[in-house]
Amino acid sequence: MDIASKYRHLFPVFERVTYLNSCSQGALAIPVRDALNEYLDGMYAKGSLWDKWVMKQEELRQLVAQAFKTKPSNIAITSNASAGINSVLSSFDFSGPKKRIVTTDLEFPTMGQILHAQERRGAEVVHVPADQDGTLSLEKLEAELDERVAILAVTHVCYRTGAMSDIRAISQLGHKHGIPVMVDAYQSAGSIPIDFDEVGADFLVGGFLKYMLGLPGIGFLLAKEDPSRVPTQTGWFAARDVFAMEIDRYDPAIDARRFEGGTPPIPSLFAAAAGLRLLLDVGLEKSWNQTDYVHKMLRQELVRLGASLVTPEDSSSHAGMIAFKSVDESKLVSALEQDRMVVSSRDGNLRISPHFYNTEVDVELLIKSLFEHKALFASDYVS
Repeated sequence: MDIASKYRHLFPVFERVTYLNSCSQGALAIPVRDALNEYLDGMYAKGSLWDKWVMKQEELRQLVAQAFKTKPSNIAITSNASAGINSVLSSFDFSGPKKRIVTTDLEFPTMGQILHAQERRGAEVVHVPADQDGTLSLEKLEAELDERVAILAVTHVCYRTGAMSDIRAISQLGHKHGIPVMVDAYQSAGSIPIDFDEVGADFLVGGFLKYMLGLPGIGFLLAKEDPSRVPTQTGWFAARDVFAMEIDRYDPAIDARRFEGGTPPIPSLFAAAAGLRLLLDVGLEKSWNQTDYVHKMLRQELVRLGASLVTPEDSSSHAGMIAFKSVDESKLVSALEQDRMVVSSRDGNLRISPHFYNTEVDVELLIKSLFEHKALFASDYVS
């Protein structure tokens, strides 16, 4: 039995629609809904269950470490990716000679807006433009790396096109110049296998609601061991001893927990743990193999329809998402929705994002619907 057939029954959404929108929100699995009910049932029965809730956070920390092949001490559980990015940046001093932040034109607004918010603290933000094909040139990137740069902040996969950058090579570039590297992995985490220690980034942020099968309201930050880098954006659960209840000093944890904040997003802890446990049961390698198979099938059929693809073809240069240009992407999304196809759009592109639960049948149904709406493609139809 193939992976999709083995697990698809756990996702009731497929009884109603053809779901190909994991880059926005992963399909809801029955175990994830059951986990939320477990949290609510506990509230009904006993009210406050802090011991259990704290243990759920530690369970999730262990699962994230397993997913990224690293140590639990390198994992911070956050309320979202923004919280992780903000906490990391608060540990930098932009008032001195190292005040530059180098980033790219491929970023999601989360990264871009938070980086530019640091300008009030003295930072200077430099954007490296993508090449014509939407990929990031390492040569252009390195040209901006000098003694003035405090941090290099890049996305792993562009949310507009699905183009993926080589974060291992980027991390090596940053470290060659003595610059720490922060990666936004929201569009890759759970879609492709990532070994945090191997890719070499100093920080990696993301969330659980997309390919990691969780829900909104919770994120993660992976941070290399460096207790000398201490954030000023903090909270109760970032303390070395959470239950010391100290109010007369700041004594942060020495591991990645120092980047956490206040009360954890408890309901989302339950959902995130259940979703990630399911993904690990599937296996990240097996999951990616299925996704890549469906991705290749989609590419072949979209080319046949005459779609103008903006996602690189090489499997090493994209994750799950595949995107093509539309003359009216919102209208195209709505038209497909009438045919019970769930996809999304950004920046003039239609985005299709399969996961391990998608099959050849999903591709066939989508292509059939797209054929009826080819007038909304940005390129001429090819028969």
